[in-house]
Amino acid sequence: MEYRTLGKSGLKLSELSLGSWLTLGDKTDLDATKELCRFAFDQGINFFDNAEIYANGASELLMGEALRDFRREDLVVSTKIFFGTGRQGPNEMGHSWKRLVEGTKNSLRRLQLDYVDLLFCHRKDDDTSVEETVRAMDMIIRQGLAFYWGTSEWEANDIAAAAEFAEKNGMIPPTMEQPEYNMFHRQKVEKDFLPLYKKFGLGTTIWSPTASGILTGKYRDGIPKGSRLDQNPQFIPADFDERVEKAKGLEKVAKELGCTLAQLSIAWCLKNPHVSTVMVGASSRSQLEENLKSAQFKEQLTPDFMKQIEKILGGVSFHTTRV
Repeated sequence: MEYRTLGKSGLKLSELSLGSWLTLGDKTDLDATKELCRFAFDQGINFFDNAEIYANGASELLMGEALRDFRREDLVVSTKIFFGTGRQGPNEMGHSWKRLVEGTKNSLRRLQLDYVDLLFCHRKDDDTSVEETVRAMDMIIRQGLAFYWGTSEWEANDIAAAAEFAEKNGMIPPTMEQPEYNMFHRQKVEKDFLPLYKKFGLGTTIWSPTASGILTGKYRDGIPKGSRLDQNPQFIPADFDERVEKAKGLEKVAKELGCTLAQLSIAWCLKNPHVSTVMVGASSRSQLEENLKSAQFKEQLTPDFMKQIEKILGGVSFHTTRV
């Protein structure tokens, strides 16, 4: 497994990492979680991502128990604060100073850790000023509860405002962003964030490389009962049918390359030098093993293959701006 630097921080992340959204605590028990974490680590994975809202806190509980089997120094662990754990108290959601400190400490208790390496603000809180969020995150890091902080699904101008305020006031700025990124969702990573890479050295830990499973081919004949989109219809995009047709075309490219469509989709994300790590999810060892093989196809994606992919996608290519 290769390792990439997280922006300008100097922290090294495995280029593929284990995410836990909709898997740990939803589809896996403790034994299965331990098996996934152990297999991932043995394959070179050092980054494990979580969030307080995943399985309403159960995902952090399971991962915390599973990671007790490892040396803490060998791991990079992250979590995200915003949504709480499903409770609806007035101060159990958002990014007020109180919420961030209490949410972080609660996550650490569930993870059985003294600190996380990365701490994300898991959406933009419109009820809290950027200045308050920055001050709270600065204090959290200075107290040793986290080493680096960042954002997830923030807009470029909000990230810039946070970084500029932090630097102007001698505080610790955000280091990374966790956005959705795949062949169908490209604007932020490939265009909007370009000034942030250059000015602030922003790193990205991207999620949903297979576009909620559309880029695995599982929806070529409709939405199977029990599938992710069947159970979560809110994730069905307005252009679902168009995406499915493009996925069918991409399957031909994958076949020519000698890999699955899912592996092609993950390898394509890895081609972007602004991607620090691609988070993959899995509910079984066999699924994780298939996803981790994606890295070996990255170098096989030659300019000719990339042009074939762009032709199938049929949109404006931002990929060519990756410098």
